[in-house]
Amino acid sequence: MRFRCIEDQRDTWPVRVLCDALQVSASGYYAWRGRPESARVAANRALLADVRRIHEQHRGRYGAPRIHAAVQAEGRSVSRGRVERLMRRHGIRAATHRRFRVVTTDSKHDLRLPKICSLRPSWLPGRTRSGWPTSPPLPTDEGWLYLCVVLVSTAEQFWATVAE
Repeated sequence: MRFRCIEDQRDTWPVRVLCDALQVSASGYYAWRGRPESARVAANRALLADVRRIHEQHRGRYGAPRIHAAVQAEGRSVSRGRVERLMRRHGIRAATHRRFRVVTTDSKHDLRLPKICSLRPSWLPGRTRSGWPTSPPLPTDEGWLYLCVVLVSTAEQFWATVAE
């Protein structure tokens, strides 16, 4: 990892300065640079090219299980975990569909539920109370109705209004 960082930055800074900053020897860096690529790294690079090709062929919809099946169908023997690891390391993810949701009402409106300022039920002659609708409209046989709450400040007032 340190040697890869030195390799990326060697055009900007001298190699000796980078080696001193990362506390590695310059001879170790040059030995790393001269080493041939390992068989595993070469195989992973070839597998990654296949994974990207299959992923693009299927418009980004395939995840690791399907890509693994497709790679095996092409005749390559590779484990699913290895495909998953390569995909995760290189940020390859399956695009997911948004779930279809039935939307029958427009819930993004600016309408507010109105405050009903004076309720005069037939059993309360001459008295008024404040009430607020507390539910969405409820369907009934006679049409749509709101459930309303009437606020009474004390128990005595409540029983007095019920008794009248």
